[in-house]
Amino acid sequence: MEMGVLGADLPVAPDVVELALGLIAFLVLLFLLAKFAVPRFEALFAERADKIEGGIEKAEQAQKAAAEALDRYRAQLADARAEAARIREEARAEGERRRAELRAEAQDEARRLIAQGEADLTEPRGRVMAEMRPELRRLAVELAERIVGEPLADEAQRRGTVDRFLAELERR
Repeated sequence: MEMGVLGADLPVAPDVVELALGLIAFLVLLFLLAKFAVPRFEALFAERADKIEGGIEKAEQAQKAAAEALDRYRAQLADARAEAARIREEARAEGERRRAELRAEAQDEARRLIAQGEADLTEPRGRVMAEMRPELRRLAVELAERIVGEPLADEAQRRGTVDRFLAELERR
């Protein structure tokens, strides 16, 4: 048995040659890994990072494009609503204008019909009054004589009374 570092007996003591060979093998393996495997892992890692970053950039671009499309859609929708409101307002104004025209036409037609009716009534009324004037004079004189209680002998007095009566009758 060998003696350890402090002089104590060690039950399991490594062999120095074995330890040196293990250390050399470890260093060779470490060198080979550093020379060949690590650069490959780094390249794969960088490639994957680039793909992820590219995907993120594409996603950001897609999101930006979607936001722009949404803004365009909202602007078009606002324009369409404004156009619809303008068309509704024009239609309402046109309807009001047409209604006013029709109302004015109807009022003109009503005035024309009323004037025509009055003219149609005025002519026969005047004719009837002219035809009945002598009879009305006679009746007016008779009535006046009854009211006054004496005959109206004076032609001027009779004519004035009759004319007042007829004027009163025409006003009604």
